[in-house]
Amino acid sequence: MIERYTRPEMGALWTQEAKYQAWLDVELAACRALAAQGRIPAEDLATIEAKAAFDAARIEEIEREVKHDVIAFLTSVAEFVGPSSRFIHQGLTSSDVVDTGFALQLKRAGELLLQGMDRLMRALHRRAWEHKDTIMIGRSHGIHAEPVTFGLKLAVWYAEAGRNRARLQAAIDDVAVGMLSGAVGTFANIDPSVEEAVCRELGLTPEPASTQVISRDRHAHFFNTLAVIAGSIEKIAVEIRHLQRTEVLEAEEPFTKGQKGSSAMPHKRNPILSENLTGLARLVRGYAGMALENIALWHERDISHSSVERVIGPDATITLDFMLHRVSGLIENLVVYPENMLKNLNQMHGLIFSQRVLLALTEKGALREDAYRWVQRNAMRVWEAGEDFKSLLARDPDVSGKLSPAELDELFSLDYHTKEIDRIFERVFGPSLSV
Repeated sequence: MIERYTRPEMGALWTQEAKYQAWLDVELAACRALAAQGRIPAEDLATIEAKAAFDAARIEEIEREVKHDVIAFLTSVAEFVGPSSRFIHQGLTSSDVVDTGFALQLKRAGELLLQGMDRLMRALHRRAWEHKDTIMIGRSHGIHAEPVTFGLKLAVWYAEAGRNRARLQAAIDDVAVGMLSGAVGTFANIDPSVEEAVCRELGLTPEPASTQVISRDRHAHFFNTLAVIAGSIEKIAVEIRHLQRTEVLEAEEPFTKGQKGSSAMPHKRNPILSENLTGLARLVRGYAGMALENIALWHERDISHSSVERVIGPDATITLDFMLHRVSGLIENLVVYPENMLKNLNQMHGLIFSQRVLLALTEKGALREDAYRWVQRNAMRVWEAGEDFKSLLARDPDVSGKLSPAELDELFSLDYHTKEIDRIFERVFGPSLSV
């Protein structure tokens, strides 16, 4: 049963309190590194570690006056720590704290997104094996092409999800960098070893070279990866929307007890979950574009990126997290109609075997251009008059002169089109022959 999904863990990463806590984590790690170098007395470090805290409401109050969020944050912390607070933020600039804290938030958000990817892959894996041999028509340009299986469709989605998971891990690694290099990145007032120690403690990688900010190509990589994942989810959603159409009805979103599809038409069962995913994918793509715009900043720093990231950081990760769990629930509970798949496959009176007839004629010595013309002229009669394709071919002297009735019968076999499904599954899922 699919219910409205909320994920408090993801939302909690993006509260004001969580942001300030990330900043405090950076400041405390810097203090410990400086103390290890003898630049902060042990007793002052002990005081800082014991008393360091902040008051979010107080920070907002101070910021209204000073118009600087990091100064307001440091003032609030100092009110808790007392005189030892003079050792906090030594040699640092605001972006050292903000960018490194943001990296912590993005890394933690990315790890939650990986959990969502894992759930989706589990769902796709199970349903793919369940429907490995469920025959359906494949479509190109929305038109009947040749037989496939529904499991193969799910296997394609699984393979794509696996690539997306690898992309997400790489993007997390790329954005999980810290910087404590001072006002314009020169380390003039702080030793590079402090940055290294802080990043080691926080599980980040030091930025090899920075200005007053971490270069935003990293963030563009991260948010564009989220957009790619959202696009793959939309791909699944669009397919389900098509398969649920009344005249197709090969698969359908679950319609739960008490659910209603329309305020006016009691018979409606609409693909609302898939349509919702399609719309949300548009949002995430928009956030990716904003991240690309953030790459170009003035000289060593401006703050044009900051206002953007305050929106896209939480919005993109929360939205994608929601999408991953919604599509996972959709796949887990998707209603599949194999009998409708077979009925639709047979709708075109055997036309779906046209390529096999074409190839068989060429193997019997016919020129491809001639064979194509013979097969197509019979196929067009099926389109126009609804006649049986195999019967038409059997009565065509050009075709019957090359293929016997028994040979023609053999060409109209569904098993021929699914004979390599096991091999494809082995390539996607490995050598295991079961779920």
